[in-house]
Amino acid sequence: MTWALWFAIGGSLLVLMALSGSVLSNKPVSTAMLYLGAGVVAGPLALGLAAPAWQDHSRLLEHLTEVIVLLSLFNSGLKMSVGLHERRWLPPLRLALVSMVVTVLLVTAAGVWLLGLPLGVAVLLGGILAPTDPVLATEVQLESLEDRDQLRFALTGEGGLNDGTAFPVVMLGLGLMGAHEIGAWGWRWVAVDVVWASAIGLAMGGALGTAIGRLVLWLRSRHQAAEGYENFLALGLVGLSYGLAVVAHGYGFLAVFAAGLALRHAERRTADAEMTHAVMSFNEQLDRVGEMVGVVVLGLLLASVPWVPAALWFVPLALLVVRPLSVWVGLAGSRTSTLQRRLIGWFGIRGIGSLYYLSYALNHGLPPEFAPILVGLTVAVVVSSILVHGLSVTPLMALYRRQRHRRDL
Repeated sequence: MTWALWFAIGGSLLVLMALSGSVLSNKPVSTAMLYLGAGVVAGPLALGLAAPAWQDHSRLLEHLTEVIVLLSLFNSGLKMSVGLHERRWLPPLRLALVSMVVTVLLVTAAGVWLLGLPLGVAVLLGGILAPTDPVLATEVQLESLEDRDQLRFALTGEGGLNDGTAFPVVMLGLGLMGAHEIGAWGWRWVAVDVVWASAIGLAMGGALGTAIGRLVLWLRSRHQAAEGYENFLALGLVGLSYGLAVVAHGYGFLAVFAAGLALRHAERRTADAEMTHAVMSFNEQLDRVGEMVGVVVLGLLLASVPWVPAALWFVPLALLVVRPLSVWVGLAGSRTSTLQRRLIGWFGIRGIGSLYYLSYALNHGLPPEFAPILVGLTVAVVVSSILVHGLSVTPLMALYRRQRHRRDL
């Protein structure tokens, strides 16, 4: 009976996913909120169909969230149709670098001075919560290959980049705790974890995306080959770029984002987006399935999450103070409008990426005595983000569209 119930729940969620574009499009509710509720209902707090615990399944959760984020990052790269030389790239780059550093510094300060955490644990918490989520932020990301909206472009680019740029911060936090070699005065961390890993990840992903894109386009134009296999192309490029980058001690997240970006730009030169449309259509469906699985699993795990009283003030601090302030610093002097900055400051959605980094830390040397507070605070921020951003995304984006319409008249 339990297996049959799981089939019924899974089928219901897939039907909901298929209908969400029309049923939920004008309502202040997101599919992630419904997935979370389904996980809670199926878990030990209600039906009791499953009762997983964080401490028993952290390895599985690490790999599950890793795959989900990879699919979303590749899709984000495909959506970025603007040439790399254009000024539109400045806001997402500033958000992914400057705003992320400010976020880490502020969270670290709160961890040390307000939570009483050791410096390494506080830095690790900053790295876990710094990246915005490309998985749960689909409602505020670019909607199509032709979308040129600056707000959506900035949020899509930020989500694609900072899931990779947060990795050096996580490694620094683990290093300060003695769980990772950073060298005297941090020289190894700078040389290997920052410079080499980031550069090789971007270079390898970009090279593979460009090479495979050009090869497929050449086969199509000269031999009418490689048509109809775009789904395998997407999965193959994700796996190839990620695997080779990690083998070379680079950041696989950056490699996959760069591969998607390079594939799109290789085709963009031909003024024919047929291949990218096919790849993105398939990948978006996988992305939606990944979102469903990840958030349902989060709902199932909630019963095992330790309650941390500090979450009552830490969550508002993270969402209402740290995020807006970091965006204000990162975008100071940019060409983004006041409304765009305010919306970017609000839509700093935390989700599957933070859960991945949390699981990674649990499996790579985080001292057990600090695990409960990091799990409790991270999950509190992610769940709160799913709820408050899910409730606000429809009305706020409708307001933004009206403002754009008035400006364009």
